[in-house]
Amino acid sequence: MFPSGAASSWSPPRSCGCSEMRFRETDIPGVRLVEAEPAVDERGAFARLYCPEEFAAAGFAFTAAQASLSRNTAALTLRGIHYQAPPRAEAKLVHVTRGAVFDVALDLRRDSPTFRRWLGVRLDADGLSGLFIPEGCAHGFLTLERDTDVLYHISRIFEPGWGRGVRWDDPAFAIDWPAHPKVISERDAGYADFGG
Repeated sequence: MFPSGAASSWSPPRSCGCSEMRFRETDIPGVRLVEAEPAVDERGAFARLYCPEEFAAAGFAFTAAQASLSRNTAALTLRGIHYQAPPRAEAKLVHVTRGAVFDVALDLRRDSPTFRRWLGVRLDADGLSGLFIPEGCAHGFLTLERDTDVLYHISRIFEPGWGRGVRWDDPAFAIDWPAHPKVISERDAGYADFGG
């Protein structure tokens, strides 16, 4: 689960509208929990999930070139663990717009002090939090509810042929998933053991 001793929390000025975003560092450099602080009134709530100005003000540039949605009908559906190989590596910001997931970032940067370490957080539609995953880290999730939608903001346009993956249960990482998947693609289940 998400470590309780997060290093810091930072709130930028309200430069992009009427709600705020907060960025919380994690134990994996560059992986950040992005918390939305909604503006609430009699109509309900409005929350900003992405603003490049606030990312830049927080000290890291992230501009989304593409947005994608993953729709998952069954609980305990596992997708991942995926990444794009250099020089087409991509960063992504992940939110859940319906349902809930156990979301995992896995550090595959060989020069990183946290190489082969993972971070898992619960993301759900009610919480409004997102997970920012930098280039060089892989991503996967396990749905915790039926009918779960996952929204991605991605730093570059997808280019076929650069996609890679590692297996969800590879002993090299020992990810502590909250349950065994019931639905997983043949490709995701069949990745070879990590050799790095």
